[in-house]
Amino acid sequence: MELYEVINKRRTVREWQNKNVDISAIKRIIDAGLKAPTHNHLREWEFIVLHTIEEKTQALKFTKEGVEQFKKENNFDSWPDKTIEQKMYKYAVPKQYEMLFNAPYIIIPLFKAKSLKAESVDQLNSFASIWCVIENIFLAATAEDLGYSMSVPIGKEGNKVCKELGVPSDYIMPVYIGIGYPDNTAPDIEQYKYTADQKIHFGKW
Repeated sequence: MELYEVINKRRTVREWQNKNVDISAIKRIIDAGLKAPTHNHLREWEFIVLHTIEEKTQALKFTKEGVEQFKKENNFDSWPDKTIEQKMYKYAVPKQYEMLFNAPYIIIPLFKAKSLKAESVDQLNSFASIWCVIENIFLAATAEDLGYSMSVPIGKEGNKVCKELGVPSDYIMPVYIGIGYPDNTAPDIEQYKYTADQKIHFGKW
């Protein structure tokens, strides 16, 4: 696919075909991630790849607990679904566990950093760099005719997952990424769409 075709086709996937993904595609996708800009030129990024039911069960147990707790504490079943935001949350929140567990592969990117505490943007350079990696992974997956799901760990969830998976204490987990073939019969939930003309401010705001 051409670059702009990939960008326009890219979207978050929450339902999958029952179809295996070749590990070589996963390696190509991670290779694309490693081509991202790096703030300190060291590319201090690592990746845990989960594939078996046992591996995914071990890593995602905190996600499953968190989703159920969130739904209970926020009386989620009674949430409205009238606006675009409400419809998206109503559809997406219950799928935070299944959209990862049912994906053939899960990639957990990790970046080296002592903490995310910062008083200025430049102190978040390591965090910015890993999100460049993640976006490359999203685009590469799309170019492979695959889809991705994304879930950011809530609260201390990422710390718990890292400990469970033996990650060194100076690495941080920003996100889970599920990879697989999208179920093209899944609903396409409406989102806001904008053009550059609507968002550009020339010279000043």
